[in-house]
Amino acid sequence: QVQLVESGGGLVQSGGSLRLSCAASGRTFSSSSMGWFRQAPGKEREFVAAIDWVGATYYADSVRGRFTISRDNAKNTLYLQMNSLKPEDTAVYYCAAQGPVRRTPIFSPSRYDYWGQGTQVTVSS
Repeated sequence: QVQLVESGGGLVQSGGSLRLSCAASGRTFSSSSMGWFRQAPGKEREFVAAIDWVGATYYADSVRGRFTISRDNAKNTLYLQMNSLKPEDTAVYYCAAQGPVRRTPIFSPSRYDYWGQGTQVTVSS
């Protein structure tokens, strides 16, 4: 059974930093794209960042230059380093992993087959 478990969320002041982790189990994802999405109250889930199987990274315009996505294939773990956090970054952050290969944009939720339960990030002003 595949599981993705996020950790590292919490409450931080504006301008602060957090590092999210996503530990995968049940299969390896070293040959798969993985990503982070977030959902704020009353809003749709939105793309934050992704990393493909060769290590190329992709970011939403709203986080580019502040967030860094990375992966440790030996640990089967995905990370999201978040710096210079803003109140508008407040959301539940979800980790996602791709299953079968499909021609769907890396920023689209439909590309991903496996999702974590989410971790809350709250940025106070």
